[in-house]
Amino acid sequence: MDVQQIKQRYGIIGNAYGLNRAIDVAVQVAPTDLSVLITGESGTGKEVFPKIIHQHSARKHGPYIAVNCGAIPEGTIDSELFGHEKGAFTGALAARKGYFEEANGGTIFLDEIGELPLSTQVRLLRVLEAGEFMKVGSSKVLKTDVRVVAATNVVMEKAISEGKFREDLYYRLSSVPIIVPPLRDRVEDIYLLFRKFANDFADRYRMPPIKLTDEAKELLIRYRWPGNVRQLKNITEQISVIEKNRVIDAETLATYIPYHIGDNLPALVETESTAKSDFSNEREILYKVLFDMKNDMNDLKKLVLEMLQDDACSDVKGEHAQIIKKLYDEGEGALMNSPATPTVATPVTTVSTPKIHYSEKQGHDDPMIQDTEEFVEESLSLVDKEIELIKKALAKHNGKRKYAAKDLGISERTLYRKIKEYNIEG
Repeated sequence: MDVQQIKQRYGIIGNAYGLNRAIDVAVQVAPTDLSVLITGESGTGKEVFPKIIHQHSARKHGPYIAVNCGAIPEGTIDSELFGHEKGAFTGALAARKGYFEEANGGTIFLDEIGELPLSTQVRLLRVLEAGEFMKVGSSKVLKTDVRVVAATNVVMEKAISEGKFREDLYYRLSSVPIIVPPLRDRVEDIYLLFRKFANDFADRYRMPPIKLTDEAKELLIRYRWPGNVRQLKNITEQISVIEKNRVIDAETLATYIPYHIGDNLPALVETESTAKSDFSNEREILYKVLFDMKNDMNDLKKLVLEMLQDDACSDVKGEHAQIIKKLYDEGEGALMNSPATPTVATPVTTVSTPKIHYSEKQGHDDPMIQDTEEFVEESLSLVDKEIELIKKALAKHNGKRKYAAKDLGISERTLYRKIKEYNIEG
């Protein structure tokens, strides 16, 4: 039986490569007795694969039992799986067979295997390795011939690293792994599934099937579907029952799509434009921030120079001119003689920086501004920039730390700490 026949028999919709691959692996492994671990997100339809494996195996005439490990309380799961003797615990009024004993000669499907308690994992490992188990409250070893198929939506490698799942059991279960792809990776299947569900609900509720406009179809395909096939089916049923208009536009469809931070974003398909996009990694974003900071500093210097050249500011002399000179000298000193601090390895950029020259004849109280340029290598160290801004703020307010802190947008206590940390005089 080929993949298409399997789909028709079990009602599987879709032609995505990942889905076809999972079905093919299930059919190939079915005739063996190897343990199988099915992984995939919640709602992807993992429960159909154990049925495929069982029906195409030599055990197809034996029992098939599906157990949801996450739905059984930790205190009773050993009894459910392996049985118990009379009086083994409070309420054990009679002996009881467990699922492994009942499924002898058949297949047992352990869904949500990642929720299994560690003590139960030890018992399960013994069943897989030796086909032996003991009932709760008994010391008698029993034998069972059961094929185990497990499924989980938990990232097993993470559960193992966190000590929540035994590594030896994981490797024993996953003799053959089957990965069921999420719906967002089956873009070509989304509309096929919607149309199938719409027709099914139309037949069930005896009404015309709903249809989508082109815009609504685009929204349907680009949504990430965190709940996968189960979520798509539920939303299709809601729309089929509630909406009187059988042609659904994008605005109407959007009201049925729940908002989850990060989940409502469209599934991105890489194109040439996205591949060439800026900020493709954190390093480029950091470069952008540093270059923006550099440009802001240069703009600030140019603004001060324009103020000095403006006739309206011609009275900026004496002490004010000395402060401005000090600001420029400190800024250039920080650029040319920066301390050894962690910096981002970026290409050296030559920038044009205006300088103020003072005439010896005119004295320090009467600056002579010359329209000259000098090329300097500017440091991109964040620590250097912070030291430079603190010094400028202190100079601006004549060493008054209270006003300097307010100007910098930090608390006075923080300013004291940074002055001490950077050994800043002022």
